[in-house]
Amino acid sequence: MPNLPKRLFTKFLKWRYKNISHKTFTHMMSVVVGLLAGLVSVTIKNLTYFIESSLENGVIFFSNELYFILPIIGLALVYLYVKFVHREKLEHAVSSILFALSKKKGIIDLKKIYTPLITAPLTVGFGGSVGLLGPAVASGSAISSNLSRFFHINAKTRSLLIACASAGAISSIFQSPIAAIVFAVEVFSLDFTMLSVLPLLLASISGVLTSYFFLGNEVLFNFSLNDNFEIKDTLFYVLLGVGTAVASIYFTKMYFGILKLFKPLKSPKYRLLVGGMAIGIMLYFIPPLYGEGFGFINNLLDGNHAAALGKTPFDAYLNNIWVVIALLFGITIFKAVAMTTTFAAGGAGGIFIPTMVMGSALGNVVAKVINNIGLGFSVSESNFTLIGMAGLIAGVLHAPLTSIFLIAEITGGYELFVPLMITASISYLITKNAIDHTIYTRELAEQGALLTHDKDENVLTLMQLKDVIENNFKTVSPNMTLGDMLHESVAKSTRNIFPVVDTENALVGIILLDDIREFMFDTSLYDTLKVETFMHNAPEYIFYGEDSMKIVMRKFQDSGAWNLPVIQQGRYLGFVSKSKLLTAYRRELINFTK
Repeated sequence: MPNLPKRLFTKFLKWRYKNISHKTFTHMMSVVVGLLAGLVSVTIKNLTYFIESSLENGVIFFSNELYFILPIIGLALVYLYVKFVHREKLEHAVSSILFALSKKKGIIDLKKIYTPLITAPLTVGFGGSVGLLGPAVASGSAISSNLSRFFHINAKTRSLLIACASAGAISSIFQSPIAAIVFAVEVFSLDFTMLSVLPLLLASISGVLTSYFFLGNEVLFNFSLNDNFEIKDTLFYVLLGVGTAVASIYFTKMYFGILKLFKPLKSPKYRLLVGGMAIGIMLYFIPPLYGEGFGFINNLLDGNHAAALGKTPFDAYLNNIWVVIALLFGITIFKAVAMTTTFAAGGAGGIFIPTMVMGSALGNVVAKVINNIGLGFSVSESNFTLIGMAGLIAGVLHAPLTSIFLIAEITGGYELFVPLMITASISYLITKNAIDHTIYTRELAEQGALLTHDKDENVLTLMQLKDVIENNFKTVSPNMTLGDMLHESVAKSTRNIFPVVDTENALVGIILLDDIREFMFDTSLYDTLKVETFMHNAPEYIFYGEDSMKIVMRKFQDSGAWNLPVIQQGRYLGFVSKSKLLTAYRRELINFTK
């Protein structure tokens, strides 16, 4: 009975619709999604650490020079997997999720469940200077999307469950359930209501419990807060906020700058070779750039800068604190370079953890400069290390609340809440004024595919232009006579607009019924007047695939027209009417807010 499983599943769906409310099923699914996202996070971490430990025990400590070759090997393995198995270009994890939410109704390809579990450990394990959080979120989100489709869950709830997957992944990696919820709200632009918060809370709890179950009390940052906030240090935290803002702007501009630098290298093999060699050189001189960098952060928090810096060509000079400061500042500068080079060379990973590494180095540098400048000041280097991370997260990701709650949960308390708020808010405000969009969102904003906390803009983003295009307009050619137009088009049309197209279906003009009304009943003009006599340009044109719905709305507003033609690759496609556009907008608004 080959159809038995399908029939049983259909019966289950009917039973579920009848006996389990939509709200209850959503809560149940959020627990499952959080659990699976937590499992993904644990898996991706363990795979990466297995590769790293195997390499360290086998080759790295045998010869530091092998740093040159390891990134190339990792990137080559990723390249082979992408070419022969994945067969698609790797996408940025969070950006691709945001695009799926805005333009694909939350539908994510099935293969994005397992691809991050392969490509990210290979990239990071062999020295790629990126993080694992983004791939974990991507894999968890793909699981959530496909589970939602399997159980016939609607698009709005599917989007919520994808955000739940991100909360579960973050909660599992950092063991910080509150920060995970805040991240989902800030980055995925969710409304902070009980309808969204309770599923996020359930997913976050199940994610962190998964981490505890498999890893026990093992934490990323083995740190106990010893130095409390002192009011006399307020000005220094303001200074750190400004410094992290500048570093955030540098981080973002460097990211897009290096990607642009690699664009002329058309072949993935050349990008792999050039990028891999560049990463190898940076790793040789600055070993902490290897992989994610959690060990580096922990050593800084322990006050052991020698262990944090590792074995470098400058070991003989580490007794000079200013050499240490210079090397740590070099990590601040080159972490962004190494991370983006890894992406440009074809690697897979995330930007969240590299942001933390860069912030920890900068915070430690600022504290060391204050303590050693000779003016008698003394601040806590571990506290500045922590708060530097918060400043970079707030600035680079435009997520100040996430940064505050994440560091507060990492430290196990809220003694640093005030300096966290000072530094994170200053960094965010300066960066937000300097750069409108983050690494996650800039390209999406340019495509008109970015969801924000603005409901009106979100409705426009969710709308699809193809759904409002009308094709029931009778086309005419420029050489057609008035008589032929009246008999073949006007008499058979229910519309008062007639697009004029050439032999290649390119729009050369339009004719309104009002343009020919005074000549319609003069039969003597039927054979002498031609369409090109009456046609004129449209007040505005809509370009399919280029104009966002926000731009389409603006074109209607600026032109005052009720109908505008749609052009796709130079060819006439149809018309959009203002009435149909507004009707579709109202319908989408009702669906979005109910």
